[in-house]
Amino acid sequence: MKKLFGTDGIRGIAGQSPLDAPTIYAIGLALAHHLGASPRVLLGMDTRESGEWIAATLTAGLCAGGASVESAGVITTPAIAFLTHTHGFSAGVVISASHNPWQDNGIKVFGSDGYKLADSIELAIEDEIFRQLAASTMPPQRTIAPQVNDADRADYVRFLLAAVPDLSLDGKRIVVDCANGAASTVAPQLFAELNANGGGEAIITHASPDGRNINENCGALHPSVVAAEVATQKADLGITFDGDADRALFADEHGRVVNGDAVLLLAARDLQERGLLANDTVVATTMSNMGLEAALKRSGIQMLRANVGDKYVLEQMIATGAALGGEQSGHIIFTGRSTTGDGLLTALLLLDIVHRSGKSLSELVADLKVFPQVIVNVKVREKRPLEGIPAVASAIRAAEVELADSGRVVIRYSGTEALARVMIEAESEPLMRHHADTIADAIRAELGI
Repeated sequence: MKKLFGTDGIRGIAGQSPLDAPTIYAIGLALAHHLGASPRVLLGMDTRESGEWIAATLTAGLCAGGASVESAGVITTPAIAFLTHTHGFSAGVVISASHNPWQDNGIKVFGSDGYKLADSIELAIEDEIFRQLAASTMPPQRTIAPQVNDADRADYVRFLLAAVPDLSLDGKRIVVDCANGAASTVAPQLFAELNANGGGEAIITHASPDGRNINENCGALHPSVVAAEVATQKADLGITFDGDADRALFADEHGRVVNGDAVLLLAARDLQERGLLANDTVVATTMSNMGLEAALKRSGIQMLRANVGDKYVLEQMIATGAALGGEQSGHIIFTGRSTTGDGLLTALLLLDIVHRSGKSLSELVADLKVFPQVIVNVKVREKRPLEGIPAVASAIRAAEVELADSGRVVIRYSGTEALARVMIEAESEPLMRHHADTIADAIRAELGI
């Protein structure tokens, strides 16, 4: 069982284990050794103030292990995945904690094919990290700042524009919230080039990172912010990214939030209409609403559920041959176009669907009737198996029995934070809230901080 890697890399508070200097240095050493002789590694990071010293410490470990390192600087996670594969790097590493607060950071690793590492590979790297730490391998007093190649960002923007060659803003006014994160270095250039011939307007917001304001009351963690700005600006559509821009959420012209479930619905129907939805199948996760499943079924589309985490969605997509998959949180994967969730690519493809349909975003998702759903996050001091805690197990069983076929109960630990997530979905909102609170209280009493 993995101890360092979660569902999306290694995360923690910057400066504390597992993101203290000795562990970061050991991660670099272990990764370089895993990659074989003379590997080339590409680094990228989001806008957190801890990013540079983590990059320098990690680079020192990589170089000590025989790797050469290049940096793309502040750039999105999917950009590193794309550049790693297309530029022939042995691996790509992103220093980011995605939607987490600025005090946190993380290390995500992509293989030479641009895909996130399999669990078995992460486990093998972990084993060496612990061996290096046990041997008291310490970072040198002087770390190594990797050389930055500014051309990488331009290559990624060209890739995005090529994905939708005939797209324009079509006279539309859109609001783009960059979350004061990695999208701040890419989105302004991308939308300026998209609108180079005029005809529309992209209003860029929250694109002034200061190292500590990433995700702060903005971005995909707070989609109501861009929704309100759409209403204020009388815009046609809003787009909002998380800290490393591997996911995107939207707002329609009425200032209503459009989440990943709705994006999966309109993308699935568009692909199906064009004969591109392999096996008429979409892969979602256990968190996707029952309303999405019902809407897809009306269009003759099967929905499969994977574990939470875009790497697990992708694994099931590959196993079943599905062309589309994603998460309610906004990670959307289009096989053949990307190897991971890409918020900027998703935004362009959604704009393209709206453009070709001649409809508004609200019209395209009008028949998505969602079941009432609540998610309660409980901070925990440890992640003990919930089924082994009698009071928690009893509360979960009671919810499952009473809701039966009229709802769903999904209780899981976050793979990236010290949280237990309680998700209840039901036709009856009072029942939904009752069971969510009862289960959350039971977890809080046993494991809460």
